[in-house]
Amino acid sequence: MTSSAIAFHLGTPLPSASGGRRRRGRSAAVGVRCGLTDLIGGDLVKPDLGRWLEDVEKHKALAIYTPHEGGYEGRYLNRLRYQGYRFLDLTARGLGDPESTLTKIHPVCPPHLGKQPIARWYFPPEVDYRLSLLHPDAKGLVLWIIEAKVLSKAELQFLALLPTLRPKVKVIAECGNWRKFVWKPLREIAGLPSEASTTTASS
Repeated sequence: MTSSAIAFHLGTPLPSASGGRRRRGRSAAVGVRCGLTDLIGGDLVKPDLGRWLEDVEKHKALAIYTPHEGGYEGRYLNRLRYQGYRFLDLTARGLGDPESTLTKIHPVCPPHLGKQPIARWYFPPEVDYRLSLLHPDAKGLVLWIIEAKVLSKAELQFLALLPTLRPKVKVIAECGNWRKFVWKPLREIAGLPSEASTTTASS
């Protein structure tokens, strides 16, 4: 076996339009191609974990695209956990204004169900509160945003700039799905110039 891709040919006759089997003519063969990772398990070969750590440290805010079946992101999350990071998991649905929720004291109105008076409770900023509780040996705080594909470009831009405002914070935003686990700098997804071009322009 010299190639990493294997083709399987299925010689089963295809059903006719009337729901029965075709009796005339040759049976149609359907070709299915699969890679090596499909045979031994997609979670066993992960040669890009080192590049994942380098990109998290370099870009500080990443947009990730995960397979629809899920489960792959756990490998990358655990690798950051082994490095000493702590996590704050939030969903983008119902997050509200990211700047107010993450970095400012923000109001929350519980449902009143049409009977109780409308109340307003004030909560501390999520990121600053978690940073104040970090262990001295912790490397930093990873803000993991689930379903970030519902956020607007302005909200993604704030998340991309959040590590600049809070240097100990890294941002991982799940911005969609793909056939395999891939990631890009969040600045690129949000339409912001890269850090290299910003540094060159300022100098």
